[in-house]
Amino acid sequence: MLHVKVIHAGNFKLDGGAMFGVVPKRMWEKLNPPDAQNMCTWAMRALLVETGNRKILIDTGMGNKQDDKFRSHFEPHGPENLFDSLAAAGVRREDITDVFLTHLHFDHCGGALWRNETTGEVELSFPNAVYWSNERHYKWANNPNEREKASFLPDNILPLQEKERLRFIDVRQNIDFLPGFRVRFYYGHTEALMAPLIQSQHGPIFYCADTIPSQWHIGLPYIMAYDVRPLLSMKEKAQILRDAVRHKHILMFEHDPHTAAGTVIRDAKGRFVLERSYEL
Repeated sequence: MLHVKVIHAGNFKLDGGAMFGVVPKRMWEKLNPPDAQNMCTWAMRALLVETGNRKILIDTGMGNKQDDKFRSHFEPHGPENLFDSLAAAGVRREDITDVFLTHLHFDHCGGALWRNETTGEVELSFPNAVYWSNERHYKWANNPNEREKASFLPDNILPLQEKERLRFIDVRQNIDFLPGFRVRFYYGHTEALMAPLIQSQHGPIFYCADTIPSQWHIGLPYIMAYDVRPLLSMKEKAQILRDAVRHKHILMFEHDPHTAAGTVIRDAKGRFVLERSYEL
């Protein structure tokens, strides 16, 4: 059994319409009220996984190295940040042995590197860690389509390879990264996104990443406009939810501003709904 703890990497803003896709604003604005520019607040939640002498961090948030113009588009805010949240959990940057990146969009991998505020140099956020992706997704990220180009930033990706810290996981369904830490691959949101299923002290936790970014995306039609294959996203999500009901998985919502995780059931009409919330 692995020990897990949520590590809050801060909040940011994204367009509500983009996050909720074809769902009308009059429906989703009741869930996550937008500001005057139609921007909604979202969280960036990493997950610390500890087993034996390994401390594994799943995703890293946005980080601090992007310029003011970039940051103005996404308005990172809130009291939490990656390093302070780790320190509050009793973990130093040097203690992290592995950084598992579900995918290489900036809000998931940006914190893998940081700008040293004293020297101005960009450094590895976790100097003793191996960083994990997969070759299929890495190639996709380095030759991005126009739809995703703004989300794949070379300065988030290339230095990990240049510093010889990046390793690749084999792309095959249900591969074990380590005992109790299984990896599943998804292709709706982006190519070969890796979502872990972890046997934890709380029970089985499925780290949804962007397959189900918040509790409000449990409903099948709630598919982000960011997804490159939305119909496949819906099919993949339906299977995730069926498995969650059948096996009592706790779903971790990386971007939900209020709810870190929860279990799901089917209601009287057969719809998937949140049953219980967890803080982890």
